[in-house]
Amino acid sequence: MAPVELQSLNSFGRRRSRADSQSEIDGVPLATLVERYGSPLYVTSEQRLRANIRRIRQAFTARYAKVIHGWSYKTNYNGAVCSILHQEGSWAEVVSRFEYEKARALGVPGEHIIFNGPNKQRPILERATAEGALIHVDHADELALIESIGEERRKRVPVTLRLNFETGYSESWSRFGFNLESGAARAAINQVKTSAHLRMNGLHCHIGTFILDPRAYAAAVTTLCTLAEEIEADGTRLSYLDIGGGLPSGNALQGIYLPPEQATPAIEEYAEAICSAFLAGTSYRLERGEQRPTLIFESGRAVIDDAQSLITSVVGRKETADGRPAAILDAGLNALFTALWYDHPVKLASPARGQPRDTVLYGPLCMNIDVLRHSVQLPPLAVGDLLLIAPVGAYNTTQSMQFIEYRPAVVLIHGDREVSLIRAAEDLEIVCAPERLPAHLAQTAAASVARVVPLRMTGG
Repeated sequence: MAPVELQSLNSFGRRRSRADSQSEIDGVPLATLVERYGSPLYVTSEQRLRANIRRIRQAFTARYAKVIHGWSYKTNYNGAVCSILHQEGSWAEVVSRFEYEKARALGVPGEHIIFNGPNKQRPILERATAEGALIHVDHADELALIESIGEERRKRVPVTLRLNFETGYSESWSRFGFNLESGAARAAINQVKTSAHLRMNGLHCHIGTFILDPRAYAAAVTTLCTLAEEIEADGTRLSYLDIGGGLPSGNALQGIYLPPEQATPAIEEYAEAICSAFLAGTSYRLERGEQRPTLIFESGRAVIDDAQSLITSVVGRKETADGRPAAILDAGLNALFTALWYDHPVKLASPARGQPRDTVLYGPLCMNIDVLRHSVQLPPLAVGDLLLIAPVGAYNTTQSMQFIEYRPAVVLIHGDREVSLIRAAEDLEIVCAPERLPAHLAQTAAASVARVVPLRMTGG
């Protein structure tokens, strides 16, 4: 009979377990991926990505048929990722000229683009207006700009107003949109209604990010529906209501004691809360013999987060001042910016050697804050060991930076263990391509190089 091994308790009273290991992704060995594409490396699973969006869409459409999913480009705007989601029927939700132009370059028609964000200047607004994008207005100056474009073109531009308000269940995001409680929202609505060059098209809100209480969405939907009924009392008809994004993933948010599988409700719970409130709040339409408006939601994190992983290598080891083991990795906050807010799960790429200990994981940057995990249970590590960090698909490739280190490659696993490079690793040529060196500095640099005398080491 095998001996019974009692695991020790950590400082929170939980059992310390042996570190998990995972040697492959979708059947492709991690070692093979690193050998071919280098380390660090982002790895994207097309199979998981498609399964995620299908489940999310099914959760909503099973409860209300007229639902549109807008893929949040800022969450991960890799062209392959966006194209997969557009194949699955998602529209593009963008928040800048860059993202709008990327969506159009990927073949998304203007009428399938939801254009949010506080910085929409005249040239891109003129294009978006001409191409029929759904324009969500963030502030009064933007509303005036759109009205002037409509006047110049002698047309009424359909606009959607972004609103912010208290839900009672989530922190108020009052920076974006028109505030309802202060009266700013109703003033904007009145401006649109009385303008000869604007037309009310919809209402939009985005109550925050990583919302862990579905009741917050139910409250937000109820508020939107109540306001919609008020707006439509004079015969105005809204095409849609957009409840924004913020649906959480299964990641481990810092400060939450419960593990993600217990702290994060299932996507079906959110769909039930949202659709139930929507159906109840828009029943006035049925009483008038009219159809309900379309429901739009803009999830990003819940779609992509667990479909992407980061492989990183141990490049050095040390001991902290309090005696704990620490490892230096070739990926830091430059590649995993969300480590500032999440305790990303870490797995070994090979079976553990020895008992796990409380370990610190440092990145390669010369910054004291470059810590990927301040505390994680890992066995003794050796230089060259591969670690798998996941989920990392949300906001990491988009926020990765060229600070001290090159940004790593991104690959896609698809089909029967096929691997495609979907973003090349950076090198000096890529990083320096936008730079321009004035002639007088180029000549100085060349002359300086010519004058360099090699340093000679002498014995004695």
